[in-house]
Amino acid sequence: MGKQVDVVVAGAGGFIGGHLVGTLLDQGLTVRAIDNKPRHAWHQLHEGAENVTADLSLLEHARAAVRGARQVYMLAADMGGMGYIENNKAACMLSVLISTHMLKAAHEEGVERYFYSSSACVYAAGKQTDPDVTALREEDAYPAQAEDGYGWEKLFSERMCRHFTEDYGLVTRVARYHNVYGPHGTWTGGREKAPAAVCRKVAEAALSGDHRIEIWGDGRQTRSFMYIDDCLHGTRMIMDGDSGVPVNLGSSELVSINQLVDLVEQIAGIRCERHYRLDAPQGVRGRNSDNTLIRELYGWEPSIPLIDGLERTYAWVYDQVKRAHQ
Repeated sequence: MGKQVDVVVAGAGGFIGGHLVGTLLDQGLTVRAIDNKPRHAWHQLHEGAENVTADLSLLEHARAAVRGARQVYMLAADMGGMGYIENNKAACMLSVLISTHMLKAAHEEGVERYFYSSSACVYAAGKQTDPDVTALREEDAYPAQAEDGYGWEKLFSERMCRHFTEDYGLVTRVARYHNVYGPHGTWTGGREKAPAAVCRKVAEAALSGDHRIEIWGDGRQTRSFMYIDDCLHGTRMIMDGDSGVPVNLGSSELVSINQLVDLVEQIAGIRCERHYRLDAPQGVRGRNSDNTLIRELYGWEPSIPLIDGLERTYAWVYDQVKRAHQ
């Protein structure tokens, strides 16, 4: 590390990071891709990037990572779906070491622009108690009552970005991601999110002929889900934009978990017998993205219909399930 590059992607071995590296390379940019996982464990490995394994929770590694870079996309974090973040609060909060050291290193090394991927988990739990939730506006993060563990780390790191801009002049951009999904994501092992988990369960049912599946919660909890292509477009747009305030980046198409299962069953061409596990982690009762601000700032919002994104995601997950059971 140390040579001049256009962009550093921290967390490049993850789902969103892997897709982002590919997009940036396609645009002709030079990319340093960094993750703490061994390269064989990265979701995607792009030969055109400078691929580096490093522990960005260490300040010396963070400094080396951003040296010579114009821009930094900071996606690195210890996280997963609700099952992971509810049972690993300390591990999720330790991501603050990565967030802190990457900001400090970016300032010290003269990075021009710094993007931080925050989360809808920063929003106050008291505003998410009903499945018929009012869509969350950016100001609803305060008074603070974030998701315990993961959400507090994200909210704290958002504030650090703000103060590094105010105190040191580092240009920072923050997007609050709402449930990103798509091919090449985690689909098994405990860190997968709802769309991938449902796709896996339905694919297993279709392949085995046993059409019984387990649903976490009562199925009436609601969410919005953003397809990866919308996430990538919005991320680049916010990074290059003029606003330094945190912005929702998510679909406003609200569905219940039962409706999500309905759509995947429709794609698979089967119907499943649902068994509801009421003691499983399920998060807040309802969460949706209010996209008023992103439309005002950029004249755009994520708009790929859930059924379209699920068709592509299910096809990919089905192939992974089939290969795993051969």
